[in-house]
Amino acid sequence: MAVADTQVEVEVEVLIVGGGPVGLTARALLERWGVRTLLVEKHRELSPFPRSRLVNARSMEIFRQLGLAAEITACGFAPEFGRIRFRDTLYDGDFASAAMVGINAPIPESPVIGVVTSQDRLEPTLIGAADAQVRFGAELIGLDEEPESVVALLTDHQHGRETRVRARYVLAADGANSTVRQRLGIGTTGPGEMGGFTTVVFDADLGPWCAEQPAGVYFTAHGSLAPLYPEGGWAWFGLTPEDAGRADWSALVSRALGPGADTRAEVLRVQHWVMNAFVAERFRHGRILLAGDAAHAIPIFGGMGMNAGIADVHNLCWKLAGLVHGWSGPSMLETYETERRPVAQLTLRQAVANTQLAVQVLNRRREQRHTDGAATSARVELPWSERYFAQLGLVLGVVYHSDAVLADGSTAPPLSDAGSDADYVPTPEPGHRMPHLWLSHDRSSLDAFGEWFTLLTPDPHGWERDSDSLSWPLRIEPLTGEQTDLCGLAPGGALLIRPDGHIGARWRDRPPGDSALRHALATITGSTGR
Repeated sequence: MAVADTQVEVEVEVLIVGGGPVGLTARALLERWGVRTLLVEKHRELSPFPRSRLVNARSMEIFRQLGLAAEITACGFAPEFGRIRFRDTLYDGDFASAAMVGINAPIPESPVIGVVTSQDRLEPTLIGAADAQVRFGAELIGLDEEPESVVALLTDHQHGRETRVRARYVLAADGANSTVRQRLGIGTTGPGEMGGFTTVVFDADLGPWCAEQPAGVYFTAHGSLAPLYPEGGWAWFGLTPEDAGRADWSALVSRALGPGADTRAEVLRVQHWVMNAFVAERFRHGRILLAGDAAHAIPIFGGMGMNAGIADVHNLCWKLAGLVHGWSGPSMLETYETERRPVAQLTLRQAVANTQLAVQVLNRRREQRHTDGAATSARVELPWSERYFAQLGLVLGVVYHSDAVLADGSTAPPLSDAGSDADYVPTPEPGHRMPHLWLSHDRSSLDAFGEWFTLLTPDPHGWERDSDSLSWPLRIEPLTGEQTDLCGLAPGGALLIRPDGHIGARWRDRPPGDSALRHALATITGSTGR
């Protein structure tokens, strides 16, 4: 992995490799922390293909923190598109359907809901969320790790130029076929390649069929169909045929539309891709960190892959900021893999299970048509009881166990019956995402978090004395009596919230002495502060 001995032209604190949603989100988060970054992307422009199409509630909470939620929502579909429908062809009626929980309607567990949108609409919004430099057409061809930095060699094939970049850290979000992961020799575990697929972007007047029964995805026996943008545009995706070079893509799409369709699909773009399913054996190699598809490739069923990557960098960026600004120690980086790799493994298992469930529905329909006749209009009994997208336990209920979380040795009760879905029960226990509580009529507890630690307490004046001499970024937020009770705190208690919104420590009541807060922050960050 040696890099040629040429002059270093650029120095940054974090080099981000990969210009998809994960890398772009990391760029925006790090800029908010005052960390100098450079993002490089080997392609010469953003992808014109829709690719990932679901922003879940947790990702939208992160985008709300960045001030982007309203714009992302405005570019996406209305909540009623938060549903999947199974049909023999698009022209036919549903034989099964399921709601996307947290997308199709507001939920009490969050101040936001997710949205069905297309990646090619999301990425321009993320580009505009920061001013840090982005270089398209810059491919990483070399990495050299040094004791205090990483030196990367980039090439611009169009102009024939090479550039050396010295960075304190490298964040690799360069996809399932990650150049960085391969150069580091990091292996993967899991099923691996699950098949070759093709996406066909096309135009057709399909509004009359779908206006009264909108959906984010229509699964058919001949591939899946998805509306791309509120103003129009569609995509078909399915297994790549054996003779793809001679395929009549318009005819394939028309087959999924149905024999009664009096329309011809105008094919605009075709993309072949491989569905991968794996988790990297390691998420870190020294000062180089993997995130998103570079760390875990998640099958598309359930819409979890991109969202898992966004959660990765939300976990990682505050830790990198602490290292850059001097209020955390090197051990902080170890907690990234400790916290996020188990989540990736769980997400992969859920996505594979989702795939199996979707196949079950199609197989049941095939058997039904064979038994009752091709024209049957009977519905198929769903194998998941409307729970295909009921994944709030995975979306909002992630819990971290690492040195960056102080277990208090007690178990708090769930927050009343705030959760309507059994998969997620809000709790103020350390390691969990801080539950959403309304601090005022339009301000959530989640809105109190940002580029700082947050102490939630009914006794702000008492805790302010302990925070006067601390060097970590910290804000104190008062709780009302009702909020205090919901959090299971006594009048002197407190919750210490990490910048990523997860609870780092909890004191049910005022601890003796004045060192508890300092000790908690030092332990979480692996440092004594600046």
